[in-house]
Amino acid sequence: MTERPTGPIVQGFTTPPAPGPALPGRYVTLEPLDPALHAEDLFLANQGQDWVWDYLPYGPFADLTTYRDWQAEVAGKPDPYFFALRDNATGKIGGVASYLRIDRGNGVIEIGHIQIAPVLQRSAAASEAILLMIRWAFEAGYRRVEWKCNALNAPSMVAARRYGFTYEGTFRQHLIVKGQNRDSAWFSILDREWPALRDAYDQWLAPENFAPDGGQITRLSELTGAALQQR
Repeated sequence: MTERPTGPIVQGFTTPPAPGPALPGRYVTLEPLDPALHAEDLFLANQGQDWVWDYLPYGPFADLTTYRDWQAEVAGKPDPYFFALRDNATGKIGGVASYLRIDRGNGVIEIGHIQIAPVLQRSAAASEAILLMIRWAFEAGYRRVEWKCNALNAPSMVAARRYGFTYEGTFRQHLIVKGQNRDSAWFSILDREWPALRDAYDQWLAPENFAPDGGQITRLSELTGAALQQR
């Protein structure tokens, strides 16, 4: 019988832990979601901006009570595991994000359910929140971090590449969301790519990379693009 090819042996892998602790950063702190602490700030930050819910399977929310009830339904679950994003400069909550589809046995974890209020969008704090989640996953021992989004969500597609995710393909007619078809674009970062991306993240987050008005001097996409070329 002809010998058939098989994958390389995975050396030294141990099951990584489940998410749990807060993730402090220079510009933002990710806190395990707590409706009593986080719902009001974020509801007010999203108020009158219903478009922020266009690509999510829930929302918009008519009032604070309804939004707080939704947070109460998802807070504290092991999967998806939600964080609130606290802007260190203002002390206000400006978004949520989660780990989901957590497959500890295979070392795979996804980042999703990302909802950033307009006041925090395109900020160092918003970007650092995602970078902190990627960093924690690889430092905890995960082998693969995934990003999936509606293939029509151009800002999310751009963001994935900016953070250093590699596009893997589109799952056609993957989901029905709010009665609408969703084709899902899939991206990933692998553990062997992490060391170069970690250096790119550190360089981008350095205080000297930001002008007095908060604008970035070297773009994150330039740094992660160069890092991935070193693979």
